[in-house]
Amino acid sequence: MAQEGKAMLGPVNHIALAVPDLGEAVERYRGMLGASVSEPEALPEHGVRVAFVLLANTKVELLEPIGENSPIAAFLAKNPSGGMHHICYEVADIIAARDSLVAAGGRVLGDGRPKIGAHGKPVLFLHPKDFFGTLIELEQV
Repeated sequence: MAQEGKAMLGPVNHIALAVPDLGEAVERYRGMLGASVSEPEALPEHGVRVAFVLLANTKVELLEPIGENSPIAAFLAKNPSGGMHHICYEVADIIAARDSLVAAGGRVLGDGRPKIGAHGKPVLFLHPKDFFGTLIELEQV
């Protein structure tokens, strides 16, 4: 959406997986893969509990729903075993990124205002139909 030569996206911050049981997912990553995984944390304002698999070049976010109204609950209803939920890219200026995307015809989910994400930084989500069926999260770093 940004013009060539004016890259808006920075590195991949994380890839998020929806999981039906966060404790089981944490133990599987630790036990089977020997991964370093953060302690689970509740984010009730987002309707999820999260833990991060810490890798040298990025993170994998494990998401478990809190309550029936969680967007992850709806995802798991369609994908009971879990699966890839979204990919998060870093941006330097989330407002400029949003404005550029909207000007190019992209759609921001929700009210278009950034919310504070799991890392304590502003985030926005972009409509998956604009990105080949993939939900995109932008996080200001």
